[in-house]
Amino acid sequence: MTTSTPASGIYLVADAASTAGRPLADIVAAAVASGITTIQLRCKDLSARDFLAEVAACAAHTAGRALLLVNDRVDVYLAARSAGITVDGVHIGQKDLPADAVRDLIGPEAVLGLSASTAEHFAAVAALPAGTVDYLGTGAVRPTPTKKDHPTPLGFDGLARLISRAPLPCVAIGGLGHGDAAGIHAAGAAGMAVVRAICAAQDPGIAAASLRAEWAAATEGAR
Repeated sequence: MTTSTPASGIYLVADAASTAGRPLADIVAAAVASGITTIQLRCKDLSARDFLAEVAACAAHTAGRALLLVNDRVDVYLAARSAGITVDGVHIGQKDLPADAVRDLIGPEAVLGLSASTAEHFAAVAALPAGTVDYLGTGAVRPTPTKKDHPTPLGFDGLARLISRAPLPCVAIGGLGHGDAAGIHAAGAAGMAVVRAICAAQDPGIAAASLRAEWAAATEGAR
């Protein structure tokens, strides 16, 4: 059973290359302890075997407390699930396996997120059978060094225009951090993904708690 909606609130992309040399599982543990309920593991430079080990280490902190999603590597997700590791789904990009093929592989209960940054991407998602994709990762809002092949930055206004056409809830991503929650919420995003704002913070737990408080204030202020 999942513990939250993946597209809502502060969403941590736990990037193995952005931890300032600290264990990724320690970052995840601190974030979850501070109330972050969706963790996506991004380990671009690791082998499948090492990525699987990271999933196992992080799952010890997320199981029953937060959703744990695997970035790109459907094979790693399937291996983790086969090994009995508590893992909840995958997040894929436009260059990965097609979303309908991934859904067939992971089954109907797993979470599936898809990066989508253009109206054409949104139209393609809308044409899929209902339930194929659960949420969209939308950006980049700003340039970001954590993903060198990011799309042309949208800015807040561009994000709002794009989200107005979204067929599913959107998590905004791309160079986001402290001070951005109100603008991201106002643009219509259901959630805000962060990487360095937590992963590279001096105290990831304090950073996560602060971001959660900013998001809560933004949602309360909009009521």
